[in-house]
Amino acid sequence: MVTVSQNTVAQSTKERSLILWFDEVGIADIPLVGGKNASLGEMIQQLTPQGVNVPTGFATTAYAYRYFIQSAGLEAKLRTLFADLDVEDVKNLKLRGKKARSLLMHTPFPVELRQAIATAYQKLCETYNTDTDVAVRSSATAEDLPDASFAGQQESYLNVVGVEEVLAACHKCFASIFTDRAISYRHTKGFDHFSIALAVGVQKMVRSDLATSGVMFSIDTETGFKDAALITAAYGLGENVVQGTVNPDEYYVFKPTLKAGFRPIIDKKLGSKELKMIYDDGSKFTKNISVSSAEQGKFALSDAEILQLAHWACLIEDHYSQTHGNYSPMDIEWAKDGITNQLFIVQARPETVQSQKQGNILRSYHLVFGNKEWGIGNGEKSSSPSTLREVANASTSPHPLVTGRAIGEAISQGKVNLILDVNKIDQFQAGDVLVTERTDPDWEPIMKRASAIVTNAGGRTCHAAIIARELGVPAIVGCGNATEILKSGQEVTISCAEGDEGKVYEGLLPFEVKEVALENLPRTHTQILMNVGNPQEALSLSAIPNDGVGLARTEFIIANQIQVHPMALIHYEKLTDEFVKTKINQVTALYDHKPQYFVDKLAQGIGKIAAAFYPKPVIVRMSDFKSNEYANLLGGQQFEPKEENPMLGWRGAARYYDPGYREAFALECQSIKRVRDDMGLTNVIPMIPFCRTPEEGRLVLAEMAKNNLKQGVNGLQVYVMCELPSNVMMAEEFAGVFDGFSIGSNDLTQLTLGLDRDSALVAHLFDERNPAVKRMVQMAIEAAKKHNRKIGICGQAPSDYPEFAQFLVEQGIDSISLNPDSVLKTMLEVAKVEQNNVSN
Repeated sequence: MVTVSQNTVAQSTKERSLILWFDEVGIADIPLVGGKNASLGEMIQQLTPQGVNVPTGFATTAYAYRYFIQSAGLEAKLRTLFADLDVEDVKNLKLRGKKARSLLMHTPFPVELRQAIATAYQKLCETYNTDTDVAVRSSATAEDLPDASFAGQQESYLNVVGVEEVLAACHKCFASIFTDRAISYRHTKGFDHFSIALAVGVQKMVRSDLATSGVMFSIDTETGFKDAALITAAYGLGENVVQGTVNPDEYYVFKPTLKAGFRPIIDKKLGSKELKMIYDDGSKFTKNISVSSAEQGKFALSDAEILQLAHWACLIEDHYSQTHGNYSPMDIEWAKDGITNQLFIVQARPETVQSQKQGNILRSYHLVFGNKEWGIGNGEKSSSPSTLREVANASTSPHPLVTGRAIGEAISQGKVNLILDVNKIDQFQAGDVLVTERTDPDWEPIMKRASAIVTNAGGRTCHAAIIARELGVPAIVGCGNATEILKSGQEVTISCAEGDEGKVYEGLLPFEVKEVALENLPRTHTQILMNVGNPQEALSLSAIPNDGVGLARTEFIIANQIQVHPMALIHYEKLTDEFVKTKINQVTALYDHKPQYFVDKLAQGIGKIAAAFYPKPVIVRMSDFKSNEYANLLGGQQFEPKEENPMLGWRGAARYYDPGYREAFALECQSIKRVRDDMGLTNVIPMIPFCRTPEEGRLVLAEMAKNNLKQGVNGLQVYVMCELPSNVMMAEEFAGVFDGFSIGSNDLTQLTLGLDRDSALVAHLFDERNPAVKRMVQMAIEAAKKHNRKIGICGQAPSDYPEFAQFLVEQGIDSISLNPDSVLKTMLEVAKVEQNNVSN
């Protein structure tokens, strides 16, 4: 796409110009051309030389708008009209808005303004072709500010062709400064209706109707995690993504290692993308058509395109941060031209929610079931779940009525108010839970009064999500069937506190909110790490003060996100159960080579955890299912033996070099290699569980080396779980094989005391504080220290028993890894112990 260059005009001339070209303006010109146009001009001037593609165009100015208002004497009439405005009264708001818009629409443009717009459009046509297709978008002088987005408050028109159509679209944009939602939004934000002017951007269209488009943020929209770029994508023009008409694909890219030249796509989620907005040859500018099932089942962007967009997001964020003199995360719209196959940035504005939050308070929400809490970082009280069922569903929480994408991390409650028609929003009562198909800016007068918002359609960057974040209202979008399941008057609890997935529960469930001041927290000599299983919680958990991850469980990723036995993927053609083959075929529909599905999913899960805590160490335990648990994975029955005591059978290291699992372990190694070498996340330290002898350890390391994971290459360290009496008794020999130890207190306790931790009959004997167990721990720490090896512990005992934490600190343990809900409490306890030791 060619850029039109116009001569730079002097500032005094600028201020009295009716039209300015994008390459004549920059971010300092928001008062002249509005936030959207000023940002486009800034990017064309400053970022096009760095390779960022931005379509060109021109803007009508704020001066042009005021000239229009003043020359027709409209301000006095508008002031009279708004004298008794009540934005809380929906009928009053609607009537005033309708009259204001009608007043502007029935007032013709001054001749000079008509001529200026027509001449500029004709120049654009000379650059491209006769009757060039353009997007005509409103751009208010108070929009796209760091603390107020004004997103979607005024109108936009796509595929506008011809002088008269462009003039008509500009006129409608002027009138849209008085849409109901814009009036309500200005009132809420404290802006004077008459101090704001409206500019209009006229920009060459990108033919994304023939390709794809979407929205991206240079910050995680839910957690405020600064190092990830979130990209959404769907087919056709971008309005469907912005308005929440479709559930788009979602991609996460880790910015620090992207900047270093790696390819860190840490998450990919396939959206349904049911509709595609295209040009309409009839009376309308655009129309929606259905997307084929085959296209819905594919990602809308290639990996190369995802990485290019993320690179641009970094450039844009870095530029605006430098320009503003402070960190400025960005909300960016992009489009792909289906004719040239080029990507373009069509808008960029400041992100207005996470960037404004104070980072010195950690607020967490938890549902309370009986005497248990359930929320991010809770529910996993055992550091080593003993069954697949515990891993896949470590909760006794009620079954949700509806699920979707969680927006925010809060919990709310109320009565359902199901409204499908925006003309019936006057039926909404403050404190209700708004349930609808989707929202657009016309819904905003009631959204701010909702206790929560639930929609069938939309992704993380849709209108409902953006406004809910800005209002601080929890929302669940993209549910699909919420309007069918939920009924008006029904009492529900909306939970966005359980990770990526938002859940609607029947009834008003008890919950609590915890707030922790992060200022002046003590830093301990003993490292405090976290146990993390669910990658979807990782970005949020990383906000808790920590020194890294002491136990990242691959079992959670395999059970929840992969769900298929790796050998069933490798030997798919040999599967004997046709039902299982059909299910696996559905799960792996995107993959011709089915083992690659396992590698991709496991790498993305590990990568997301590693990225969340980068550059702190993330110790990833290789798979440690027992044979009965592996058998419960899809296709697992055909590859797993029946064992009398799986707890002490074919598990951990013994599987990795065995012909019955060696090929599957190779897939685990490929995933680790992908994370470390392709994503650049070298903070990942693989850890081998249930390794009975040093010789077995060497066999595993040899197997890893065959799969290009060589100890010492690219800084690779390999740790071993210290959970068997043999690990302790031969700790010095194990120190000659591995780079570090992590004490697994659950297995070490049961095997030292000779009891089954799953048996209720002997449960009263299970106690990590038993002198025999403590002696084992002491011996392990001494041996590790003697050979200069790192040693930590991953278990609940230090948080449950302050005296056990004291014992560990006194023995000089390097790190204690805890469930996230115990981190702060144990950190304070450890600091106290360390201080007492110093005093004594």
